[in-house]
Amino acid sequence: MAYNRKQRLNDNIKAIETAFILDREQRTPTARERLLLERYCGFGGLKCILNPARELADAVHWAKSDLELFAPTVELHRLIRENSKNESEYKQLMDSLKQSVLTAFYTPSAVTEVLTDVLKEHQIIPEKVLEPSAGIGAFVDSVLDNNPKADIMAFEKDLLTGKILRHLHPEQKVRIEGFEKIEKPFNDYFDLAISNIPFGDVAVFDPSYTAMKGMRALVTRRIHNYFFVKALDTVRDGGLVAFITSQGVLNAKNNSAARFMMLYHADLVSAIRLPNNLFTENANTEVGSDLIILQKNTQKESLRGDDNLLDTVYNDENRIPTNNYFLEHPERIIHSTAKLDTDPFGKPAMIYTHEDGVEGIAEDLRKMLHEDFKKNLNLNRYLGIEETKAEEVKEVEGTEKIEKTEKIKPSIEEKQNDTVVSLQKQEKPTDDAELSQKSNHQQPPVQMTLFDLWGMEEENRLTVHATKKKAEVTVGAAAKKVSRKKASPLVKSVNPTFEVVTKPVEKEEKPSLTDAKEQETAQETKPILPGDELYASISWEENPPINGFYEMMMTMAPEDRVLLRQKAELHRQEQLKALGVEDTLDPKFKPPMEPIEVLKVQIGHGQSKGNEAKEDSKTQSTLEETNHEREQQKEQERKREEQAKKKEDAMKPRPFDEKRESFHREGSMVLDSARNIGVLKDLTKYGATFMPLDLNMEQKEKAVLYIALRDAYQKLYTYEAEEQTENKQMRESLNVYYDAFFIRFGNLNAKQNVKFILMDASGRDMLSLERVENGQFTKSDIFDHPVSFSLDEVSHVDSPEEALTASLNKFGRIDLPYMTELSDMPEQELTEALKGRIYYNPLIDGYEIADRFIAGNVIEKAERIEEWLKENPDHPIVRESLEALKASIPEPIAFEDLDFNFGERWIPTGVYSAYMSHLFNTQVSIVYSDSMDEYSAKCSMKTMAITDEYMVKGYYRHYDGMSLLKHALHNTCPDMMKSIGEDENGNDIKVRDSEGIQLANAKIDEIRNGFSEWLEEQSDSFKERLTTMYNRKFNCFVRPKYDGSHQTFPGLDLKALGGKYGVKSVYPSQKDCVWMLLQNGGGICDHEVLRP
Repeated sequence: MAYNRKQRLNDNIKAIETAFILDREQRTPTARERLLLERYCGFGGLKCILNPARELADAVHWAKSDLELFAPTVELHRLIRENSKNESEYKQLMDSLKQSVLTAFYTPSAVTEVLTDVLKEHQIIPEKVLEPSAGIGAFVDSVLDNNPKADIMAFEKDLLTGKILRHLHPEQKVRIEGFEKIEKPFNDYFDLAISNIPFGDVAVFDPSYTAMKGMRALVTRRIHNYFFVKALDTVRDGGLVAFITSQGVLNAKNNSAARFMMLYHADLVSAIRLPNNLFTENANTEVGSDLIILQKNTQKESLRGDDNLLDTVYNDENRIPTNNYFLEHPERIIHSTAKLDTDPFGKPAMIYTHEDGVEGIAEDLRKMLHEDFKKNLNLNRYLGIEETKAEEVKEVEGTEKIEKTEKIKPSIEEKQNDTVVSLQKQEKPTDDAELSQKSNHQQPPVQMTLFDLWGMEEENRLTVHATKKKAEVTVGAAAKKVSRKKASPLVKSVNPTFEVVTKPVEKEEKPSLTDAKEQETAQETKPILPGDELYASISWEENPPINGFYEMMMTMAPEDRVLLRQKAELHRQEQLKALGVEDTLDPKFKPPMEPIEVLKVQIGHGQSKGNEAKEDSKTQSTLEETNHEREQQKEQERKREEQAKKKEDAMKPRPFDEKRESFHREGSMVLDSARNIGVLKDLTKYGATFMPLDLNMEQKEKAVLYIALRDAYQKLYTYEAEEQTENKQMRESLNVYYDAFFIRFGNLNAKQNVKFILMDASGRDMLSLERVENGQFTKSDIFDHPVSFSLDEVSHVDSPEEALTASLNKFGRIDLPYMTELSDMPEQELTEALKGRIYYNPLIDGYEIADRFIAGNVIEKAERIEEWLKENPDHPIVRESLEALKASIPEPIAFEDLDFNFGERWIPTGVYSAYMSHLFNTQVSIVYSDSMDEYSAKCSMKTMAITDEYMVKGYYRHYDGMSLLKHALHNTCPDMMKSIGEDENGNDIKVRDSEGIQLANAKIDEIRNGFSEWLEEQSDSFKERLTTMYNRKFNCFVRPKYDGSHQTFPGLDLKALGGKYGVKSVYPSQKDCVWMLLQNGGGICDHEVLRP
């Protein structure tokens, strides 16, 4: 469908009118109104709005081809003017529209739908989406179609477009401001950034980037580069950035830094060159664009693959700068025809078109995106499962290792059988265990312990506490005596690569009858726990420990040895169950699993047969007590764990769930809904993070009282400053909260309180609530009366001058309704009486005092008012203001009184070029770079003046006229060196060439001084133009006269100054200085000190 400019303009006007109606009535749009809003297409193809169109007479400035749009454009101006608060807002809205003309090319819905559909088909369903240049929300609509629950933050800098976007998507976070306003907490936040971003050499002011300098500062110079780098900052690791942008991002050779930053922190998913007729139907323009999709990769360390192609730019066969990626992959260019032509800026370019229009473009785009996503998209990284998957693989590998280890660990019975086999094969017994290595690899044998045999974890081993002392245990009659020679063999290793060779086990001897006395003594000792007979029977005197294991086991208490065996048995059962292996261990080798206390009771019971009834009762009582103690211990442990977990949860950062006050800022101390104390972090328009503070009870009490006091103060001051009326109830609350804090903790400025209060972002403000009188802290004025406005209200004045003084004293500006109320005089009478002291300024649609109106660049201000009068001729008051401005313009400085210096930046480079062309007898071109503050020069051919007359020959280098010209323009001198010999290494000994430098300075001075003489020889018209240029640029300012005599300072105490120095009132210069600061919103107080 062909682009109809008039229809599109009318659609835009209706959409803007609808937005104004919805703003005024504060409601959401109806279905019909929504259709009107959706027809808004921006002014990218409607450059007619740049023409003057405030009234019918402006039609003479329009081209004939645009006259059909004149009437709708006049209607647009009228609509915006009627819905603006004042002339300033009207100008702001129109300027915003005009600035969007070059970049407001809205993306066709067919393309936005293809992109979001392909994302969904590849499992990319973003929850958090950023649209940094939303227009009326084409991409927003497409994202919501695929995920209605998506949380979208949309930026739109154009004021009127932003209004429409907000009405179309009231449920989303629509921000009518530049993308650079996004807050730091949104870094690494979004899943997807998607947009058709603006382009051009428009710089962006982002303090967070300019402060860093380096590459980030460079990308702020071009808005399209900035959008890419900033968007990559805001998406999380694995998140996507999908932008439609101008071809300059990839084609411009001076964009290398931006491309490097983009590709160094992200992987290329897709780069597709779009045809020039993509925006023809929507914006009536043919502009080349690219779709670039990047996936953030924070672990990327270098460029790889296609990154290196995308980072380089070469000239194609037509000598047109083209990104190397498209030279190597021409199939990634969507087009049906291509031809050599020029771009919108008149530069040579390849023009690609698609004969099937937007639908054909969308179809080809879908195919290419599917190919690129299948090849380049890292879905695991996007889904955030890459790290988890790696951990799972690691865990599986660890499990396999455990299974293999368990398989090679035979049961206790098997180990004993192996020992028997080893004994059968052994020809001669040995006194010590011998270890022979089967493996061919020369590895040192691994020392194993009983812990390793049972597969116990390191932390379980630490529960056994060994003490270096001898075990002194007397064995009862029932115990077997086992000598060192009769001890069972110790398995020292379970490593399958080693064979255990042990000493044969001799047959145990039965105790003899001659040991009766020993047995009788043993019966009176402590009972032996089941399974502990071996260690109870060993005497260190006769059988010292043969290795560290026995030494550890012998130094343990019997109860600990039984407990260790029980833990080992439990661990063994768990491993068998996990592996699905049947337990073949003989039960007699399994340790008893009853609690230690029960075993002790059972043994005591078996040895006290004479008093069975008494022992049964005692056993039952002991069991009950033991169970009760265990339950108590478990309950206490559970409570401790619950308290620890509750405290841990309470100290975790979380969203702030209470109402945010206007005075809250980063670091403000607050209470959440659960009455926890914390500070606010990461404040945005949409919420904040609550960072809990770990305080003791006294500190918590202090914090609660302090927060209540601070909130009372902030609310009171804000209310009285905005309403200009006293609030006694709030002031009473402030006093109550202060007294409560003071009674409990003392003064705010007390030493024990200052450090605590300064933890709050408003702490320093709160310390000012006290002042020092006679060495004591007392309440400040706000506890007694308002401080944001004067209580001494003027209720009536008798003259216009007094009314003006009252208005300036209260508001700092002229408020005619207030002056009328005080003086009972109509506005016209007041303005007539104050003629010469006040002037009407149409640029702000209000009156200003003469000191402010007739100040600054009066020439520029007069010209702007003259332009205003052309559109509004019937305003005699404005003509009076214009006459006053013209009368205040400083007297022009004549050409003869000006001192022109060669190289001054305000003089056009064409003047310098003409002078040097005259001096060198050839065409010389001089160019000035504002960003680098540097001149460059070149000539069409080198003449004798350049190569001979203005040549300085140095020892190492010759400086011709062109080289000296650059020094003359910058008022510098070449640093010339010469050699005075050679050192021991044969290197030149260099010193400054003073003669050469003097000669070069003489030539440079000749060039610079000749400039003034050349100017004198020029025509009168040339001199007049240059003089006018100087006067308009420098001799156009009028210094304001700040008269502060009308000010009063109620409550100002001058007693101390009056008694000691005789000062009875404020100096006039001080009043003027205060008035200057009020008018300028601050400044440097540099004023003379004069007595009244």
